[in-house]
Amino acid sequence: MLNDAFGVAGPDLNEDGDGDGDEDNIEDGDGDNAENEEHNGENVEFYKLLEDGNEQLYEGCTKYSKLSFLISLYHIKCLYRISDKAMTKILKLLKDAFGNAKISNTFYEAKKTINKLGLNYTKIPAYPNDCMLYWGEDEDLQECKRCKTSKWSDAKKKKPAKILQYFPLKPRLQRLFMCSKTAQSMQWHALAEKKDSKMRHPRDSEAWKTFDLLHDRFAEDLEMYVLVLQLMDSTPFGAMRTNYSVWPVVLIPYNRPPWECMKPTSLILSMIILGEKMPGNNIDVYLQPLIKELKELWYDGVQTLNRFRNEMFTLRAALMWTISDFPGLGNLSGWNVHSKYGCPTCNFSTNSYRLKHGGKLCFLGRRRFLERGHKFRLSRAKFNGKVELRDPPAVLTGSEILEQLEGINVSFGKELQESKGKRIRRKVVEEDDESGMWRKKSIFFDLPYWESNLLRHNLDVMHIEKNVCDNVLYTLLNEAGRSKDNLKARKDLKEMGIRKDLWPDENGRYHPSLFTMSNSMKDIFLCTIKNIRVSDGLSSNISRCVDLKQRKLSGLKSHDCHVLMQQLLPIAIRNVLPDKVTAVLIKLSSFFQQLCSKSLSLTELERL
Repeated sequence: MLNDAFGVAGPDLNEDGDGDGDEDNIEDGDGDNAENEEHNGENVEFYKLLEDGNEQLYEGCTKYSKLSFLISLYHIKCLYRISDKAMTKILKLLKDAFGNAKISNTFYEAKKTINKLGLNYTKIPAYPNDCMLYWGEDEDLQECKRCKTSKWSDAKKKKPAKILQYFPLKPRLQRLFMCSKTAQSMQWHALAEKKDSKMRHPRDSEAWKTFDLLHDRFAEDLEMYVLVLQLMDSTPFGAMRTNYSVWPVVLIPYNRPPWECMKPTSLILSMIILGEKMPGNNIDVYLQPLIKELKELWYDGVQTLNRFRNEMFTLRAALMWTISDFPGLGNLSGWNVHSKYGCPTCNFSTNSYRLKHGGKLCFLGRRRFLERGHKFRLSRAKFNGKVELRDPPAVLTGSEILEQLEGINVSFGKELQESKGKRIRRKVVEEDDESGMWRKKSIFFDLPYWESNLLRHNLDVMHIEKNVCDNVLYTLLNEAGRSKDNLKARKDLKEMGIRKDLWPDENGRYHPSLFTMSNSMKDIFLCTIKNIRVSDGLSSNISRCVDLKQRKLSGLKSHDCHVLMQQLLPIAIRNVLPDKVTAVLIKLSSFFQQLCSKSLSLTELERL
């Protein structure tokens, strides 16, 4: 395990013995003696760590080594928040009770060993209103430059008001080349044979190929690092507790084969943003250290040992795109996704309509992307009562986006509330105001290659699939307050002049829809889902989410919706809904199945 994570050059460390050349004849790239001495120091630390990993906890113990026991004990300390003093007392008790065991005398000694694992992070003080980081040139400041508020929540103890936990990127990238097996897999994207025109890996996409053409020197380097940034959000104390949030920023190395790059062991945690509120548009403040390292990795690189080839090389890296949900895309790109021009791809050509009774924005221009002779273009009643003859809007290049961003200056930080009292609603961009659509120039444009990237921001299909699945289930079960088939929706249909058979009368009554289920149908539908048995590992126990008394589904996670949408829903609806409705839902299920398949065909995607 340790060799995979922290392997270095040296005798008897190549697990397979398949390295290129002698282990004693390792090339050092530029022949820099200082760098060799630095790597030799790392080797000494590694050998010591390897000894601890191989040394038995006590004579005859095969379950725990000295290091594994220490890590397990440290894990318990973190889970249950045991103080350092208490850990020292526990270690002394264990040492006294088991005199022959290789146990540290104090927790301070234990931490010195654990620190060699290289899992440490940098604590960067931040201002709670997300105005700035006390980092770089501003590291020694004692108050915020914008609002003149103190850096400390406790000035006497020098306790920062907020902390960004940042995990340095370079050592984590270097670590993947320290083991011969992982170093070999890091070249898969360049050396693996392409069987056909199907997309099985991001390297087969048009965005990757365009990047290689524009930056051919970078693409020719087999060890070049291709990273993808994923922004996630979570509430660690449950969805109903909103006064604390965690925003992890994760980097995914796409050099490795598809069956390896998405495993949890391949993900690189870059930073953890903690706080009562999400950073929102101010996330660029927290991304500064990462962008700085990415620029250094692009221009200068870092000297790294390739354990597979047994030589030193200059490690370089590039960020290909980002992955997030739709609000996260707005925070990362700077485009206001909560307005009438909410589509970042269509930009100011977005076609939307605010529903009079529902009050929500409805985006009605998606038929423009269909082929010219498609039957939906001429269909009036099924859509908004109009024929669609327009061509799709042109996708803006990075240069055109930068032209729109000229003159935009943003001061980061949330608005300060001077006094407690009635909550003041924030200013909303007017419906026809185009000047407020760009809320900032994204920090990613500081990267020298970002402007020329064909694809800069991606949406997480799992988030979209969960939202679609939730809305389908809520509507089928006619759940109060969540169903999309309600009086306001019926009034909006009447306002638009379509679907006359669904209009409500003067008293607000309306006929049930074709997909409306009776109580007996709901019982059959829910019992089918509750009694379905799947193989181990396919999904969680979805039957726990079924409430037969109240006839509803609750507590579904993203992966639960993923399995329901693609596998279970077509089975559960067959005996309870008309064929017309069943056919539509099965097609929707098939759409997500093909979209999430392991191999994608361009012709199939165009057909979808």
